[in-house]
Amino acid sequence: MKIKQTAGRDGLGDFAPQFAVLNDDVLFGEVWSGGALSLKTRSILTVSALISKGMVDSSFQYHLTTAKQNGVTKEEMAAIITHLAFYAGWPNAWAAFRMAKEVYKECDGASLHGGMFGLGEPNDAYARYFAGKSYLKPLTDPRETVFMANVTFEPECRNNWHIHTADKGGGQVLLCTCGRGWYQEWGKPARELNEGDVVTIPAGVKHWHGAAKDGWFSHIAVEVPGENCANQWLEPVSDEDYDKL
Repeated sequence: MKIKQTAGRDGLGDFAPQFAVLNDDVLFGEVWSGGALSLKTRSILTVSALISKGMVDSSFQYHLTTAKQNGVTKEEMAAIITHLAFYAGWPNAWAAFRMAKEVYKECDGASLHGGMFGLGEPNDAYARYFAGKSYLKPLTDPRETVFMANVTFEPECRNNWHIHTADKGGGQVLLCTCGRGWYQEWGKPARELNEGDVVTIPAGVKHWHGAAKDGWFSHIAVEVPGENCANQWLEPVSDEDYDKL
């Protein structure tokens, strides 16, 4: 996946245009987008290098956030910084931990409370349509307004392939709030989901969504108003296909 970066042009485009090009197009557009290393591995290497140099500043915060988006879990980050403490110095590790706690605090304890909106109750009514355990916390009353609910998936949990049907309108919008997950439409590659991502699912589209293997995932499901809206549940997502992600 090619990284699109504009920080260089935004911050230094007028003052140092050559540096801006090297930062945006070469460092992120070519080096970070190279296929030999995954984005997660590159994030770990970058964070490790910055901690070792004692550069715990705004750029470090950016790379911590990027590492989180690239799938480095809170537990993994804590282990990385602990390991580096013995090589990069205890003070550098303390400084890194202070910033890492801030970056990861939004999803801290997602397995306990489902992110900022809370875990809710076990989604037992729909358990037969999920591989793994999910939790549901309604946020609005469908008798009064558009229905929205916080849905939390434990690691590896995903729902079956399904279709939102409607005579008119309908469909669903997902607002990703915590952790890392996946969304896939039938016949298309799976899309990785991170905090802040939005997925628009039109009526009639066969799809599934759920958590990544290594962490919890929460999203708000927004039911789009329509006529005669329903949900058609289909076959489970196979372990073989899921394990390829």
